[in-house]
Amino acid sequence: MENRQNQANINWYPGHMAKTKRQILEDLKLIDVVIELLDARIPISSQNPDIAEITKGKKRIILLNKSDLADSSETKKWIKYFNDKNIVCLEVDSNSGKGIDKVNKSIESLMKEEIDKQKEKGRINKTIRVMILGIPNVGKSSFINRISKKTSMKVGNKPGVTRQKQWIRIGNQIELLDTPGVLWPKFEENVGLNLAYTGSIKDDVIEIIEVAYSLLALFLENYIDNVVSRYNLEKAEICEILEDENLLYNERVYEIMKLIGKKRGAIISGGQVDDEKVARIILEDFRTGKLGKITLEKI
Repeated sequence: MENRQNQANINWYPGHMAKTKRQILEDLKLIDVVIELLDARIPISSQNPDIAEITKGKKRIILLNKSDLADSSETKKWIKYFNDKNIVCLEVDSNSGKGIDKVNKSIESLMKEEIDKQKEKGRINKTIRVMILGIPNVGKSSFINRISKKTSMKVGNKPGVTRQKQWIRIGNQIELLDTPGVLWPKFEENVGLNLAYTGSIKDDVIEIIEVAYSLLALFLENYIDNVVSRYNLEKAEICEILEDENLLYNERVYEIMKLIGKKRGAIISGGQVDDEKVARIILEDFRTGKLGKITLEKI
């Protein structure tokens, strides 16, 4: 199982991502403020380490997007974490619009000193150019649609759906530059799994059964009540399986995975559980919040 899991990280960094990084470096020359969208459930894993390096010297705002899917108490801790690093950090939910109204104010606040200097020189109505950065599937298109009050952009929940560079004007002074989602060439296994859990790495280049198995194991350790409630399981039965010394740990988790499959009717001919179908059910339930408000990375 472990060997197959390692194969999940093979084909996720295609050539267009390297090209995108080069274009971002070029476009940064035009930019006043960088906004980086992170997934509130995995703030560290969803933060491209290349971004901090290539945006040095730029004013930055971090938005913890998809906050509706995350544990709100943990999100508050992450906001403090970034604030303590002197980075403006806001929680937003691009689908409902929560927190979006604070973004423009934060941009203007960051640029106030520079705008005042321009006014002293007689230059008014300076355009503030803002670059939007984020990994695939973090919700950049939904965020831009919400903040610009437009729905014309192509939006989807598949990683990399946004392809071409485009400027979007919001308000009288602010222009946003959208960029395609870009990952980085190499990351640790736990980061790769977090990105796979949330869908930032495409399902078709990972071992989906192994990824769902790992996610279920994590839930059974930290969110067992969420699993029991979502799949209408008996907690006593789940605990009995987890404590069964006749089974290896991975066998215990797989037994529970099969129980979920039976509850959800994921059965193939002969009465066997369809492992791939169960895997997709578990991942989809997490990604859409049906397993509850969960933060995978905690301080």
